[in-house]
Amino acid sequence: MTTSTKPPTIAEAVAAATPEYRWVLLWRWPLRVTHWLSAICIVTLTVTGFYIGKPYFTTWGEASAHYLMGWARFIHFTAAGIVVGAAILRIYWMFAGGRYASWRALLPVKTKDWVNLLKTVQYYMMVKQEEAPRYLGHHPLQQFSYTAIYTLVLIHVVTGFGMYGMSNPGGAIYALFGWVGPAFGGIQNARFWHHVLTWVLVWFIPVHVYLAFRADVMDREGEMSSIFSGGRFVRADVKFEDE
Repeated sequence: MTTSTKPPTIAEAVAAATPEYRWVLLWRWPLRVTHWLSAICIVTLTVTGFYIGKPYFTTWGEASAHYLMGWARFIHFTAAGIVVGAAILRIYWMFAGGRYASWRALLPVKTKDWVNLLKTVQYYMMVKQEEAPRYLGHHPLQQFSYTAIYTLVLIHVVTGFGMYGMSNPGGAIYALFGWVGPAFGGIQNARFWHHVLTWVLVWFIPVHVYLAFRADVMDREGEMSSIFSGGRFVRADVKFEDE
C-alpha cells in the first residue's frame, strides 16, 4: 500500500521560500533630526548662495527699493548657523549614540572596511554583486563618501564665516575667522573655493539619493525608510559585517 504526499499549496510554497526577517534599530531620533535639518539647510544654503553670488531676480529695480538681498543673506546665514548646530549635535552623538551612530561606524578606521571597500564599489557598479559585503549601518563606500563630504562642509563653513566676518571688521565673527582670507591667499580665493564646493554638494545630493533608493530596490531591506523610522527589517539568515 502506497501513501501519496499531498503537494504544498501555493501559499505554503511561498511561505517556505520566503526568508525570515528581523527588526534592527539603527538611527535614534537625534541622528534623524540632524540628518533632515542638515538636508533642508543645505538645499536652502545652495539656493540662497547662488543668488547671493549672482542675483537672478533683476526685474525688481534698484536694490535700495527692496530688501531681497538682505533676506537672502539672512536666510543663508541662519541656515548656516543651524547646520553648525546640527554638526555639533552629530559630533556629540558619535560618542553617545550607540554602535551604528558612533565614530567607529562612520569613519573608515577598521582594516576590514578598507578591504571591503573595493567589493562594495563593485557591487554598486553591478560588477560582482554576489561578493558584496553586508552592513547594517554605514558600509565602506558610505564611510569614505560621508567623511569626504563632512570635510568639504567644514571648509564650506570656515570660508563662509570668513566672508561673513568681512561685513563687520573687528566683530566677533571676524575675530574668529579673520585668518581665513590670508590662509586661502585672499578672501576672493576663499569665495572661489566656497563656490566650487557648493557644486560638489549639488552633484553629491542626487547621487546620494539614487544610491539610497537603489539599495532599497536591490536589497529589499528598507535602508531608505530607516532614516524616517530609525530601523530596518533585515534577513535573519544574513551575516552582517558590523554586527
